[in-house]
Amino acid sequence: MLKKWIYARYLLALLGFVGLALLGSGGVAAAHNELIGSDPPDGATVATSPARVSLTFDLPVRPGFSTVTVTGPDGSQWQAGSPAESGAVVSAPVHPLGPAGQYTIAYQVLSADGHPVRGAVRFTLTAPGPGAAAAPPPAEQSGIATQSASGSTPVWPWLAGVGVLLVAGVVVALRVGRSG
Repeated sequence: MLKKWIYARYLLALLGFVGLALLGSGGVAAAHNELIGSDPPDGATVATSPARVSLTFDLPVRPGFSTVTVTGPDGSQWQAGSPAESGAVVSAPVHPLGPAGQYTIAYQVLSADGHPVRGAVRFTLTAPGPGAAAAPPPAEQSGIATQSASGSTPVWPWLAGVGVLLVAGVVVALRVGRSG
């Protein structure tokens, strides 16, 4: 009888450690790229049009999956080509800007862990530039401009799994204790 009680205690302790390990690993599994800087910086005021915009992330992004759009105060598009990835930096060429006002750099990248990350950075052009805007693409193609940051994995499935594991451990421990 004493032996079975000792085994049950060990089983409960083991299940507790497994549960804590699962809780501790949930944050690491959900780690996605985060924007840590941009050129022009978020909220910056610039007097002249940048030739390129760049976005710097905390981790490298998967090449070939990035999208960058530069939208002017009147809704016109100003990006001049496809974005280029170099490790953790994504950049895109920009046409000379036109009207003064707030510009939005919207982006979508694919994290190294396979999750898409979306967001936007804004800067203000203080003096009108010489550029003429390109026609804006249909809303379906430029949908990232209105979406906010990352599609992250929720934590609740991990918590539910730990709860189920702990309940199962208690049931097994009680049955082992009674049968002896």
